[in-house]
Amino acid sequence: MAKNAPLIIGISIGDLNGIGPEIVLKSFSDARMLDFCTPVIFANIKMLTWYKKELGLDMHLSSISELNQVVPGKINVFNAWNESYEVRYGATDPKAGQLAIASLKSAVTALKSGALDALVTAPIDKKNSQSEDFKFPGHTDYLAQELEGNALMFMVSEHLSVGLLTDHVPVREAPNKITEALIREKSQAMMASLTQDFGIRKPKIAVLGVNPHSGDQGVIGSEDQEVMSPTIQSLRDAGHLIYGPYPADGFFGSGAYKEFDAVLAAYHDQGLIPFKTLSFGAGVNVTAGLSAVRTSPDHGTAFDIAGQNKARTSSFEEAIFTAIKIVRNRRMHTQLNKAPLEIVSKKPTGKKKRR
Repeated sequence: MAKNAPLIIGISIGDLNGIGPEIVLKSFSDARMLDFCTPVIFANIKMLTWYKKELGLDMHLSSISELNQVVPGKINVFNAWNESYEVRYGATDPKAGQLAIASLKSAVTALKSGALDALVTAPIDKKNSQSEDFKFPGHTDYLAQELEGNALMFMVSEHLSVGLLTDHVPVREAPNKITEALIREKSQAMMASLTQDFGIRKPKIAVLGVNPHSGDQGVIGSEDQEVMSPTIQSLRDAGHLIYGPYPADGFFGSGAYKEFDAVLAAYHDQGLIPFKTLSFGAGVNVTAGLSAVRTSPDHGTAFDIAGQNKARTSSFEEAIFTAIKIVRNRRMHTQLNKAPLEIVSKKPTGKKKRR
């Protein structure tokens, strides 16, 4: 493949009763998207043809049964299932969940085989996707099992990037899961992603405390003083620019997040509420720390507007462009690391070192 040839991007279709098919098809109804990537949508050609007509889109879908049939410059549809399905917009239907997972599993198999350069996932419903064959609270946990590495749920946008120490776990369980080992694992995954995926040579990271006011020196919980502070200090002693734990409310309210390349939040809503408040519709969910690239939009199935042709494609399109960027950055990072030191040293970045 030529150096700047469009990458092959696999797309899992998500819940058929949600906005997944809508945002996927509307994104690629703009033919200019095919200049940047060759999509392979894992779904069913008859199903997507029906959606296309529902949305009033004038676009051609190419059905393929083998991944070696992918045609550059076309919207390829790999038939992940052959059965028919009657769409019920906004309904939580276990059958829709099964088909969403069939799409996801087919796409991940293709990703692992090397047939795809990256994967972009449309939203699934966490309730109806559960079965004997899929007992995961979301994409991230499934991908962590299927792909090598330590998965980090990493929400990124132009102005704010937030990773999570604990993601899809009940709030009452989060403090007990935050250990020295977990902080090290997630912070190292974040640092590696910022370096190889986003080209930041010496990333600066803030860690948020788990308790209000970061425990107020032990008055409101001891986790921040006994677990988080010593671990963060140890990482900083090792030469990493990682600071905290910071009280989350004041951290965002004062704009302190602008001084860091990324923020590591203790639990799901602590990080995602400010992220979505500041970046909703322009953010991307990146599963960092894995051997392959996966991104997704920063929203869910949006059952409340499904079937109304109201869904915005901005976050999904941003997820595609971010996946392309990460793949290319990783390849460049690998090439530079394989190059002789004297060659690399002759190519200054032009950036000042952080102090």
